[in-house]
Amino acid sequence: MAKKLWGTRFAKKTNRLTDKFTSSIIFDKELAEYDILGSIAHAKMLGKQGIIPSKDAALIVKGLTSILKDVTSGKFKFDLNAEDVHSNIQEALSKKVGHAADKLHTARSRNDQIALDVRMYLKDKIDAIENLIKLLQKSIVTCAKNNLKVIIPGYTHLQSAQCVLLAHHLLAYVEGLERDKERLSDAYKRVDEMPLGSGALSGTSLRIQRDYVKNELDFNSVTENSIDSVSDRDFIIEVLADLSILAVHLSRISEDLILWSTREFNFIDIDFSFCTGSSIMPHKKNPDVLELIRGSVGKIHGDCSSVLILMKGLPLSYNRDLQLDKPPLFNAVETIKSMLGIFIELFKNIKMKKETIAVRLNDESLFSVDIVEYLIRKGVSYRQAHDIVGKMVRDCLDKGKNISRLSSQELKRYSPKLDADVKDILNAWVSVNLKSSYGSTNPKLVERQLIIWSKKLKH
Repeated sequence: MAKKLWGTRFAKKTNRLTDKFTSSIIFDKELAEYDILGSIAHAKMLGKQGIIPSKDAALIVKGLTSILKDVTSGKFKFDLNAEDVHSNIQEALSKKVGHAADKLHTARSRNDQIALDVRMYLKDKIDAIENLIKLLQKSIVTCAKNNLKVIIPGYTHLQSAQCVLLAHHLLAYVEGLERDKERLSDAYKRVDEMPLGSGALSGTSLRIQRDYVKNELDFNSVTENSIDSVSDRDFIIEVLADLSILAVHLSRISEDLILWSTREFNFIDIDFSFCTGSSIMPHKKNPDVLELIRGSVGKIHGDCSSVLILMKGLPLSYNRDLQLDKPPLFNAVETIKSMLGIFIELFKNIKMKKETIAVRLNDESLFSVDIVEYLIRKGVSYRQAHDIVGKMVRDCLDKGKNISRLSSQELKRYSPKLDADVKDILNAWVSVNLKSSYGSTNPKLVERQLIIWSKKLKH
């Protein structure tokens, strides 16, 4: 078992149950690479400042570099009986470089060390998640381009509402994902602060140079308060909150696709590679992957709540409770990455059932607002126009009769402003082309948005 970094002060060994309960190596080994990189920068600084002999600093850096290669290649054998990743790596370094390793922990505590490791981890993971979001956006934009001539019924309250371009609907996903990306980018600014040098909570009397370590590890700035540096995890909570919102967006996309794949909607065909079958019903093709994505959102929200509750009653500064911030963070990050990766590929393989969708567009209730606006353009007030069309729907559509079959004389009974040309707008393509407001489903505006997004996502 790796030697405890604090063991000398204790007159007797800790109980094996205590060792098992307090050990974090099983999950914080995820931070090994960042722990080593932080230690390399720290050792260089100690040598540069003359706090430890330069030859010892060089020996430590060489030993840590060798351990880093083993970690990144998967050759490093973690001691699962070690207290944590710090002591595990310290022990490995001692075996490589001898007593020089004892000088590595000079002018730092595990408190600022773990705060550094988590911030480095998050910088990498935020970059990775943002890149996956961008790839998903590209996949959705490509799907939208490939189906630019498809119109679907849009829904409110899960009831047919108005005609919209499928591409317009898909671009709504892209917009939400862009805000998710922006939130993570904003959180990155607060993650990008280097805490090492804060010590246990009060800093150090040794002549360290924090800016040197900051530059070595490519941080934007150093933290300003040593107590805050080691005791707060609001940057983790912020990222988890952002991931929770992203997860909600992914869940809503899942729900749309699940509904669209049902026989009741029958808008899309999800590729077999993203579905499973039934052990009892041979005909079933279930969108289980999307259902699991939808279900996994609860885990991510739980991870965020877990850290919020963990933090809510902690006095300043560091408390061992903070050891438990990492499992929910790691789980949320890996779950989101998996969800995004699946969606990227899934959107490449979705097939639209255009003929089935086209049949749904025969529902003339989809054009009720178009008739209202037709009357408004002829000088009828909105309230009157709404009432007129409401009566037409009640008398015709609710009874299975199409408005398009009304004679000119029958139309005039509802309003003298209704002429035969009103029937021309009872058409999906006419309907979407009539929309002219910026951000609407008008085909020209949607094509323009696709061009904008295609250019934006190239960079």
